[in-house]
Amino acid sequence: MSAPDYPITLDVTGRRVLVVGAGPVAERRVRRLLTAGALVDVIAPRATEGITELSASGEIDWFDREFDIADLVTPKRAWLVHTATGISGVDDWVGNAAAAEAIWCVRAADSEKSAAWMPAVGVGRGDADGLQVAVTGGGDPRRSTALRDAILIGMETGELPVARVRGTAAATTPTQGRVALVGGGPGADDLITVRGRRLLAQADVVVTDRLGATGLLSQLPERTKVINVGKTPRHHPVPQFDINEILVREAKEGQLVVRLKGGDPFILGRGGEEMLHCAAHGIPVEVVPGVTSAVSVPAAAGIPVTQRGITASFVMASAHDGPEHVLAAARSAAPDATLVLLMGVSRLADTATGLIAAGRAPQTPVALIESGWTPRQRTTTTTLERAAADAEAALVRSPAVIVIGEVVAVRDELLALGVANL
Repeated sequence: MSAPDYPITLDVTGRRVLVVGAGPVAERRVRRLLTAGALVDVIAPRATEGITELSASGEIDWFDREFDIADLVTPKRAWLVHTATGISGVDDWVGNAAAAEAIWCVRAADSEKSAAWMPAVGVGRGDADGLQVAVTGGGDPRRSTALRDAILIGMETGELPVARVRGTAAATTPTQGRVALVGGGPGADDLITVRGRRLLAQADVVVTDRLGATGLLSQLPERTKVINVGKTPRHHPVPQFDINEILVREAKEGQLVVRLKGGDPFILGRGGEEMLHCAAHGIPVEVVPGVTSAVSVPAAAGIPVTQRGITASFVMASAHDGPEHVLAAARSAAPDATLVLLMGVSRLADTATGLIAAGRAPQTPVALIESGWTPRQRTTTTTLERAAADAEAALVRSPAVIVIGEVVAVRDELLALGVANL
């Protein structure tokens, strides 16, 4: 087993770096060196358009000729050398000459002959600003690039810890607090949006419900303050006004406050109330949409809320306060529209009776989908006239989404075709 490499990061600010070669690879090296603050000289008889433009603007010195050993020390001794001519004999010559002068040389085309080489480098953005990732792949640049890209994605989505843990002057400067209303999706932790996941990782305070991507809370840093304000049927331990006040209070302390909700903040999530309350107190608010359970939970059960040849529309309503809201929504919809009811289990008997009285056929298919997108997901199919009795017999419990319409039959077709994960 060969000895491991010795990784190191160099500060090339104000130091002369010699680049031999002026093709596309060399140009990428030159641009990276300039970003790092190096003084760059390029030796090559021909150059890319980018190299010539950098030379014309005075950002680099380009000498349009072949390499000479004297270039290592003239006009000033090189601190580092890159050779990327694409000609192995020339690269060997440059590398050997640099070694004789005790100058590190990176050979772009042959890592095995090089005493130093470039890793795949990526720079963090947003909350990951100031972080730089460098990956070496044992001489396999595609391997190192693939891993670098995966790490950068993890940094940007919040999958990897990027928050500062040591105080700096910038970090201790008082900042304006803000609130992000984040839709956590229907239940599975990986159905939150990328932006929502990133904000959750950055949060100082998380005010959470009991639904949505709550499994992500265990992955938060210890420094993150978590306030649970979740509601259950007929049990609201923290009234909505108090939740609004919590958001304002924590944000006024200069914190990034994430209000984590199931589904989408603006679909029966009281996100509008929270946004108005924060705005009235001068707190900046960002809204991050979420995957709403109204369409995603039926999808998890194999039920599209629209289907060509069956219906081209659907209506969503809350059935929590009684059937009148559902009936009003149904009257405004097309006769064949799918009805999607949220928070409707406890008033299902009244809702079904009202819909039948309003003209819906008693044999209209109904699906009751509990705990969608979680390991506890369960679907009970029935008809409108039997919905309440069958729900009681099956001990259907909230949270559940109720789908009323002919689209429920699509699930039966999928089951007949052998689709088992519904």
